[in-house]
Amino acid sequence: MTAIAPHISAFLRERLPLQRGASEHTCAAYAYAFSLLFKFAGTRFHVPPSRLSLEQLDAPLVMDFLKWLEKDRGNGVSTRNARLVAIKSFMAFLEYRLPSAVEQSRQIRAIPAKKTSVPLVSHLDRAEIHALLEAPDPTTRYGIRDRAMLHLCYAAGLRVSELVSLPMAGLSLTPCPVIRVTGKGRRERALPLWKATTNDLRKWIALRAPKPGVEELFLNARGLPMTRSGFEAVLAKHVIAASSCCPSLASKHVSPHVLRHSCALMILRATGDLRRVALWLGHADIQTTERYLRVDPTEKLEAIAAVVPPNLRSGHFKAPDALIAMLKPL
Repeated sequence: MTAIAPHISAFLRERLPLQRGASEHTCAAYAYAFSLLFKFAGTRFHVPPSRLSLEQLDAPLVMDFLKWLEKDRGNGVSTRNARLVAIKSFMAFLEYRLPSAVEQSRQIRAIPAKKTSVPLVSHLDRAEIHALLEAPDPTTRYGIRDRAMLHLCYAAGLRVSELVSLPMAGLSLTPCPVIRVTGKGRRERALPLWKATTNDLRKWIALRAPKPGVEELFLNARGLPMTRSGFEAVLAKHVIAASSCCPSLASKHVSPHVLRHSCALMILRATGDLRRVALWLGHADIQTTERYLRVDPTEKLEAIAAVVPPNLRSGHFKAPDALIAMLKPL
């Protein structure tokens, strides 16, 4: 039996960061995928994950794991496909490291990705955003921090990973307030800030008290960098609070990415320029940005106004005899 631990360690610590130059976010996402997989396999074979062997990681197990992600964890198809990409990448690496596992690897790599539907993006309207930003208590330390986080996430259209990893060095408040963000694919972008957002950030910076060596802008209660799950918990708490004055929020699933979508639609409606939305969000391909056109009815209304409908003759409806109409259902 071949131990799996040395191979997955080499993949995550050498192959991804050193040989392929993968980002910290990619390495963390792959590590989380394998954490879920090994916990699932450990439960299946009644052994601790550290004692799993490579031979136990076969195609039927991976298929069952993918089904478990969707049915038991409630993950969507996109998340399921992302986990599969991580597994396939590891198996491709294993073919060269352990040639005896070639057949096992190719069976797993033959598992297809599922096709995903493309629904309209979820977003908040102006009243809902206002209620959410008003929810934190601006007279407390954590209320000031929470408002600054929520305001910046919405105003700059940040991904949650970009928000929690934003360093103090990436923020410049003089002479013109700007943040420098490193997004997917290590693409950097500079975003100007609203005056109201800048004011909220100044208030938080005045109270920020990090532990030595911590350079991230937003911190948790222990003075350490805010985590993704930590920000999601903060957002969920304030959505519940804001629902009391804005009932429509209670029926919506508000995630950090919903704030990003809301920012994109705000910019699209203000400028009518899809290219500017792509630049603001840091999209590499403008086709990714085109989905916001589908949810914004403005473009469709302009199209309807520009088209002359065909001139059709009008008809006259002749009401049926009352007695015949009464007899038809019988």
